[in-house]
Amino acid sequence: MNFLAAAGARRLCAVRAVLPCLWRGKYFSSGNEPAENNSVTPMLRHLIYKIKSTGPITVAEYMKEVLTNPAKGYYMKHDMLGEEGDFITSPEISQMFGELLGIWFISEWIAAGKNAAFQLVELGPGKGTLLEDILRVFSQLGSLLKNCDISLHLVEVSQKLSEIQALTLTEEKVPLERNAESPVYMKGVTKSGIPVSWYRDLQDVPKEYSFYLAHEFFDVLPVHKFQKTPHGWREVLVDIDPQVSDKLRFVLAPCATPAETFIQDDETRDHVEVCPEAGVVIQELSQRISLTGGAALIADYGHDGTKTDTFRGFRGHRLHDVLTAPGTADLTADVDFSYLRRMSQGKVASLGPIEQQTFLRNMGIDVRLKILLDKTDEPSLRQQLLQGYNMLMNPMKMGERFNFLALVPHQRLHGRNHQTNAHDSIQRTTVMQQNTSP
Repeated sequence: MNFLAAAGARRLCAVRAVLPCLWRGKYFSSGNEPAENNSVTPMLRHLIYKIKSTGPITVAEYMKEVLTNPAKGYYMKHDMLGEEGDFITSPEISQMFGELLGIWFISEWIAAGKNAAFQLVELGPGKGTLLEDILRVFSQLGSLLKNCDISLHLVEVSQKLSEIQALTLTEEKVPLERNAESPVYMKGVTKSGIPVSWYRDLQDVPKEYSFYLAHEFFDVLPVHKFQKTPHGWREVLVDIDPQVSDKLRFVLAPCATPAETFIQDDETRDHVEVCPEAGVVIQELSQRISLTGGAALIADYGHDGTKTDTFRGFRGHRLHDVLTAPGTADLTADVDFSYLRRMSQGKVASLGPIEQQTFLRNMGIDVRLKILLDKTDEPSLRQQLLQGYNMLMNPMKMGERFNFLALVPHQRLHGRNHQTNAHDSIQRTTVMQQNTSP
């Protein structure tokens, strides 16, 4: 769907700069950046050539090029995670985060009847840290899972990140199989003996009983931005600044563009961001879960259809002008969870979103923290655990900014026995975690 909007923008906006930039978001270029920040990157040269050839491009096309262009994209060549990167995620902050997500998946597996096999599918696995923590829980519950055939399936477009994930999960104790031309472009075996496969597209993952995980995945999918004007909705486009030939600016489309169809008829905000690709992914997940069972857990920062201008960049853990030095900073936009729920189209039950602090507390993070603190007397480790807990739970940090949304089969919510089984599984897991080393 992304290419439809992009093509429409080219067709309808061939005349350059027909409208002034009537709108400017709080995260955007002021035009007064220091000269050293306006470096002409290879990506900027590529975008300028593209815009000169086709006309202004949509923000969605801009994001897609900057982040995932095969030759120059930010995700294709950067190790952007962690203290040395541009941003840090929950798995890098505390092991407790991944462990509690592991408990959630096992609880759902038990509540659904302990299927003989399941696929654990992660979209955008980062460095593989989150999966590593989840697999540690699976190993601790080996007696519970001993008769279950588990496999890992990672959807990752970045060759750089897939290599880091492979090192994290497998330590390459068994040589990896690589086939760049195959939909399964890499295969291996984890340290605990679980087969793992890498794909570039969710569509290529086998349609089997699966649990899906999308942690900070949807926030980097390309968004279209729209501003309400006296003439109706107008899409925000990226164009070349006529005053500075190597600088980009935002303009408004002179007329309607195809992506406008994604705006709700009763929309009351004056600025909206829509993400058709997120809708496609949710529809695929919903279809798979409704047909084969399983569940999906989505964790991201976002809102429930209330925010307006959230598009921003991060570089070196600081906000970065989204149009400056493209290809050197991460681009992101808050996830609209109300849109994700709509896109499930009633095929599955959508639960949430609920704030991260509520989800983690319900999953037993306070109990887990106490267990880990009781296991160590080392002051530095205790401080690290407490700081990680504070970052995850503090409302002013991640506690209220991040949200969780679950997609489950409708039948999962029918009957009290399932609920009782899920509660019992959490209780069992909490007890077994007492033997977990920090």
